[in-house]
Amino acid sequence: MSNDSERIIRLEETIAHQAKTIEELSDQLTQQWTVVEQVRTKLDRLTERFLSLEEQSLEAPANSPPPHY
Repeated sequence: MSNDSERIIRLEETIAHQAKTIEELSDQLTQQWTVVEQVRTKLDRLTERFLSLEEQSLEAPANSPPPHY
């Protein structure tokens, strides 16, 4: 084989490896984005629940000692 042929083969191998790596990274990014969206949804729900509980606690009557004190 000539040097040019060997060089082209090495370049093709490198491109194939890089294409595979890019595909794997893309798959991982897609999976991570799904997790981020799930966490964001849970955080939104927890924030709403916390604010609701905080609002209820502000509306609740003050703790007063029992009548026997």
